[in-house]
Amino acid sequence: MSNSYELLAEARERVGKGSSRELRRNGKIPAVIYGDNQPPLAIALPYKEVTLKIHAGGFMTTIATINVDGKKIRVLPKDYQLDPVRDFTSHVDFLRISKNTVVTVDVPVHFENEEESPGIKRGGVLNIVRHTVEVNCPANNIPEAFVADLTGLDIGDGIHISNITLPEGAEPTITDRDFTIATIAAPAGLKSEENEAAGEGEEEAAVTEDGDSED
Repeated sequence: MSNSYELLAEARERVGKGSSRELRRNGKIPAVIYGDNQPPLAIALPYKEVTLKIHAGGFMTTIATINVDGKKIRVLPKDYQLDPVRDFTSHVDFLRISKNTVVTVDVPVHFENEEESPGIKRGGVLNIVRHTVEVNCPANNIPEAFVADLTGLDIGDGIHISNITLPEGAEPTITDRDFTIATIAAPAGLKSEENEAAGEGEEEAAVTEDGDSED
């Protein structure tokens, strides 16, 4: 799991578009903490710190502690909005976390040992079908990433969810099939050669059939 962090926040007494615009002019981001059978809590966060966390990666899968006027609340980011024109962070939603909280998150997939893949050595291409895998898991045990090992994979081989080691308590949201994470695809040159060979084979078969029909 990614390292946790803490953010200082202020409780917001006023909400609405006017109040949010004023916060942004003052270098802050409006946010809301909800969940855990408690009423939503409107807060204001420092724009710079939140933006740095978002761009650092792993923002949506890292538990944070928000210090609201001295009260510390453990949360997981659930969503954030960007201004469609100026592309700055305009709002963040957080989910309160308790020891029994189960969350649905997208976990990135990291691919290792490409140099140990015979297919890639022969010019094959790693065709990534899923860059992330959506799982249900305990909020206290969110994996930072899943590792896909390419060792021994040849052209035409693939990695499926059954080849990925999941942490205890984690389960893919897709449960009705062994879905594909990635495949080793043939390079364009090899595909052309195979297609050409297949075409020649069809032509020879056609000539043979014509010859047989004349007898």
